[in-house]
Amino acid sequence: MKSFRTNFLAVVFIVTILKVVSCTPESCLEETVAEMKIPFYLSSTQKNIAPDSLTIYGIHNESNKLYNSTKNANRADLPLNPSAESCSFVIRINGVSDTILLTYDSYAHFISKECGYTYYHTIDSLAFTKNMIDTIIIKNRFVTTVNEENFRILY
Repeated sequence: MKSFRTNFLAVVFIVTILKVVSCTPESCLEETVAEMKIPFYLSSTQKNIAPDSLTIYGIHNESNKLYNSTKNANRADLPLNPSAESCSFVIRINGVSDTILLTYDSYAHFISKECGYTYYHTIDSLAFTKNMIDTIIIKNRFVTTVNEENFRILY
C-alpha cells in the first residue's frame, strides 16, 4: 500500500510541475497591422509584373523609405496613420515619381484577447499624378489585416 501511495504522490507531483511549467500565456499568432496591399500591373498586358525598381516614401519624409530601389516587388504593403485623416506617398517606379494622396477614416478593431486591438481604415478618396502611373483601380476600400488587395496600380 505504501508503494501505491508513494507512486501516486510522485505522479501528482510530476503532473503539477508539468502544468506549472507549461502554463505560459498564449501568444498572438494573427496579423495585427492593417496595411494597404497594392500590387503593380503592367498597363499594356494587364499582368502582375514587378517594376525594375520601386521606391516609396511619405511626402516630406524621404529619409524614411518604405521601399528603397527594391527589385522584384510586385506588391507594396503600405501603412496608414490612425491618428491622421490623410496621407501622401511618393511612388517612384523605374526612376519616375508619382504622388498618391489618400483620405481615410480609422477605427479600432478587436482582434482577440491575446492580440488586443488594431486599427482598420476605410478609404474615402484617392488622387494621384500620372507620370508613370497610368491608373489606379480601387478593389477594396476597407484596409484590414486580411490579405486582400486594396488598389491595383497600372503603370
